[in-house]
Amino acid sequence: MTPHEPSLDDIVAILARTPASLSAMLEGLPQALVTATEGDKTWSPYDVIGHLINGERVNWLPRARHILEGEPRPFDPFDRTAQFTQSQGKPLSELLKTFEVLRRDNLAALAGMNLTEADFNRVGQHPELGEVTLGQLLATWAVHDLDHLGQIARTLAKVHAHAVGPWEQYLSILKDRRHESVSNQAGANKA
Repeated sequence: MTPHEPSLDDIVAILARTPASLSAMLEGLPQALVTATEGDKTWSPYDVIGHLINGERVNWLPRARHILEGEPRPFDPFDRTAQFTQSQGKPLSELLKTFEVLRRDNLAALAGMNLTEADFNRVGQHPELGEVTLGQLLATWAVHDLDHLGQIARTLAKVHAHAVGPWEQYLSILKDRRHESVSNQAGANKA
């Protein structure tokens, strides 16, 4: 894969498609699939939607504004598990609609920022990671969406893992994820 610096258009193209992708994957599925997990301490597709909603409310755009305002203090910490209290008991269809509306509004707000290439290099302070750029934040927003779309697909596939019989060996989506850094993978590919 050839890495390149994504443009704002690239990032928005991914972000704009996520609500429809989630609805296509999840709307109308039986409750057993929507609440399935990969095991202890993992999230169901339902949980992921709640997490994405919380991110739309308190993570991505507030942090982008924080950077653009030149705020020197670190970002407010993000509660990655707030969905377990904020979304519980709400129907999935309501969560999907809420996410769609929040994302549409956030993309409109992002467009209204009239960002330039120079803005992508502006920095903020992450409470755990230290200095980050606006470009990194926005790219992470898009990759975060893709990560959770993959997680949902993997969780739904694993519900059927035993049903596929001997074909399981050919279905990489049924394998547990390995946690390697991109740089470690790149180094391994050169060896």
